[in-house]
Amino acid sequence: MKLTINRRITALIFFVILFSLTVAGIFILGSVIKSKESELTEKSMLVARTVASLPEIQQTLNTKQMPEAQKIKTINRIVEEVRTIQQAQYIVVTDMHHIRYSHPIHSMLGQVTQTPDDLAAYSEHYYSSIAKGEIGTVTRSFVPIMNSQHKQIGIVNVGYRLPTLIEIVLSMKIDILFAILLSMIFGFWGAYILSRSIKKQMLNYEPHEIAQLYIERTETFNAMHEGIVAIDNEHTITLFNSKARSILGVVDQQVIGRNIRDVIPDTRLPEILDLNRPLYNKELFVNQHTILSNRVPIIVEGQTVGAIAIFQDRTDVKKMAEELTGVKEFVQALRIQNHEHKNKLHTIAGLLQLKNYTQALTYIVDIQEEQDELTDFLNKRLQNQNIAGLVLSKINRGKELGIQVELDHHSQLQLLPATLDFHDFVIVVGNLIENAFDALQLSNRPDKKLFISIDQDEAYLSILLEDNGIGMNETLQKNIFNNGFTTKKSTNHGIGLYLIQDIVKKAQGVIEVNSIENNGTTISIMFPME
Repeated sequence: MKLTINRRITALIFFVILFSLTVAGIFILGSVIKSKESELTEKSMLVARTVASLPEIQQTLNTKQMPEAQKIKTINRIVEEVRTIQQAQYIVVTDMHHIRYSHPIHSMLGQVTQTPDDLAAYSEHYYSSIAKGEIGTVTRSFVPIMNSQHKQIGIVNVGYRLPTLIEIVLSMKIDILFAILLSMIFGFWGAYILSRSIKKQMLNYEPHEIAQLYIERTETFNAMHEGIVAIDNEHTITLFNSKARSILGVVDQQVIGRNIRDVIPDTRLPEILDLNRPLYNKELFVNQHTILSNRVPIIVEGQTVGAIAIFQDRTDVKKMAEELTGVKEFVQALRIQNHEHKNKLHTIAGLLQLKNYTQALTYIVDIQEEQDELTDFLNKRLQNQNIAGLVLSKINRGKELGIQVELDHHSQLQLLPATLDFHDFVIVVGNLIENAFDALQLSNRPDKKLFISIDQDEAYLSILLEDNGIGMNETLQKNIFNNGFTTKKSTNHGIGLYLIQDIVKKAQGVIEVNSIENNGTTISIMFPME
């Protein structure tokens, strides 16, 4: 049966109270029985000593002139009075020949006792014992009777019947019923308060409804295309869906309850607990994967109780996008080259029409040597063909814009840092050059120049760009890396330098900007090789 949480808690507490009362009752009744047994044993011994010390009993039992029948009558009368007053089950007086002189049953008077339990009493021993008989369990005390010459002349046996368990319970029924009633009243009241409080904390859901919600939530998260990871304030993982495992390459199935740094050492999720504010659309490099992450603190009733990250794998998408960007750059380079070749062909055609054949030939040779020299330099000094092609296209683009682009003759690039791939490098160099072109186009200088240096050694990879464009004031320098910030009036700007800053942070690099308004800008970036 599906019971509500209120009924379950009430039934459980009722059972606990009933069980507790039963266990407590057993111990209490056991203690009462022992106490009663001790009390009746002491009483029987006291009554036995009292009877044994009565002068009438001693004199009657010790005289030899009185007939036996008279002795029995006299002793039995005295003893029965004492027994009635003391409410004993029996008081038996016997002489040294084991003949009974008193007994509640008159037919037993004058008979010889057959019980072996009283033998020790005939040797002047005082003791008590418990035995079962026809009237139930009896506690008995045996006391020797001594005459005035301190000679034993008989014994006294006093017995009290011990009450049964039922009799004890019936004698305490009022107390027991009162205790049970109070326990039940307060138990049910406490169960009601507790169950109401628990259900309120569970948002008035039943346990099976919460279990169903948990299963549905887990399956919903697992069905999502985005990776989802959540932690609490102790950095313990509370949620890790299947897509997150797939994106981050986590094969261990037991991650819930573990510290997130033990599962993903380079995670950036715990920093949200320190910042206590969300970070949206951040590109991160986590566990050898490039992801686009939204990280948000989890706030409950004004208190931050954890953080959650929702992310997508951008490794493949980024490569595809950057490959498309490379194609775009290639098309742009071809367009520029085509335009430049048309101009050169027009120049050659003009020289030929003017019959300046020698000058035309010299012009062709100079152009060929210049192009071959630049191509050979790029192929030798820049090992990555994509980067070499990018630089070549930008140099040609500069010529088209009337900008003299100079590449440092000491430039070289053999290997990228482990935290940086050529896609990131293309974004950094391409955006830096385009920003320099924009600044130079806004300048009125007749000699527009851009100097580019790419250098690498065992410790660092450095990129340096210097232009003599319009430069920037201090306000612009403080805001150029903000997402969406731009001085251009057209749309789709304000992203390039923001992307550069993200890549520099991801690769643990350093970027410096030095600019003088109306005099130019210098931007240098250094990436550690390790």
